Amino acid sequence: MTTNFSRRSVLKLGGGLLAASALLPQHAFAQAKAINYWHTFTSQSEQAGLDAVLALFKAAHPDIAVTPENIPNPEFMAKVTAAVVSGSRPSVTMVASERFKDLLAMGALIDMTDRVAKWERRKDFDDKRFESISADGKVYGVPSFAFVDWMYYRKDWFDEAGIAVPTTLAEMRDAAVKLTNPSKGRYGYGLRGGPGGQNIIINIMEAFGSPVLHADGKIGLDREKAIQAIDFYAGLLTKDHAVPPSAANDGYRQIVEGFQTGQTAMIYHHTGSYQDIASKLKPGVEFGTMAIPAGPATRVARLAYAYNTITKQEDADTAWQWIKFWGEPDAAVAFLEKTGYFPASTVAAQDKRIVGNPMYKAAADTLGFGIPQPSFPGAAGWAESSVLPNFQRVLIGQATPEQAVDEMITALAEATN
Repeated sequence: MTTNFSRRSVLKLGGGLLAASALLPQHAFAQAKAINYWHTFTSQSEQAGLDAVLALFKAAHPDIAVTPENIPNPEFMAKVTAAVVSGSRPSVTMVASERFKDLLAMGALIDMTDRVAKWERRKDFDDKRFESISADGKVYGVPSFAFVDWMYYRKDWFDEAGIAVPTTLAEMRDAAVKLTNPSKGRYGYGLRGGPGGQNIIINIMEAFGSPVLHADGKIGLDREKAIQAIDFYAGLLTKDHAVPPSAANDGYRQIVEGFQTGQTAMIYHHTGSYQDIASKLKPGVEFGTMAIPAGPATRVARLAYAYNTITKQEDADTAWQWIKFWGEPDAAVAFLEKTGYFPASTVAAQDKRIVGNPMYKAAADTLGFGIPQPSFPGAAGWAESSVLPNFQRVLIGQATPEQAVDEMITALAEATN
């Protein structure tokens, strides 16, 4: 004779409870499905956005419990690697596009091709949205939202000084120099030389004509153009003195607070910080948004999609319910309203709350020319362990741009061989 209960479950439920169950509807004891969700949200606005999506999901799927866990960006790859090795993977993991190839190489992601192809909302997403999470004809995730690069500027300062909004990096530098007044504690640009600044440095090198990932698939830097880029960008501190002296250690929080408190006139970030900025400064009056200025060779602004991926096969069916829910327009707009992160869905992006807001025009324009972050095995590690620290050495006078770029080139060869 077989039974549906193990000895452990019987002990857990208790004899009295089992007896009482005969008097109650069968669905009262249906097991709630549970999954855990690893993400890299850190700010209050991001947490508020996640909470909003969780509340909507709970209303739509009361039988599924989602337990979120924040993994700080600097610890993300090490944490996921350890989970794969130890067999303690989460059900769902949020994946930035530049980390995809590394995670795929270690076998951390589950093939989602068939689920995505049959999804009723697949038509709401442009095919390009899936390029950064696909390999060899297989799809490993669904875009949940987009990081659209742009810049914030102090509109009141620009208006007072009669300075036009910059359209090139050269114009940006000129504006930064003009708006710098150390005696008032004002600097023209808030340079992120600390944690998280590596991607901006790579973007600047590409804007000067030195992409790291080339159209033919080759990986490498153009030494002379990369040196010009590092000389220009670090020069905002070392030559122009147009950025705060703390730039080498300034991360997200420092550059945002510097802008909010009137220390800096411009910062380079993405739409995800909009609500943080707008919580302290008046949109369209005290601050404005602008598209990333063009460099000497090209204009580089990233459309970096964040993807939700299945990372544990046993939870795949339940995990899929959570992942595809992010594609619902109501969920996407609710997340945008709390964070500023743009929907990945073209349907959600046409919501009147987005197209009717002039502050989002720069982001909407960027959708036409923005490009993905370069992604290849070793990319994230190289950016964090070589690009950033070598740039920091230039900022603090311990290396020349030539020395920094040579170190980056050597580390890149080691990371990709």
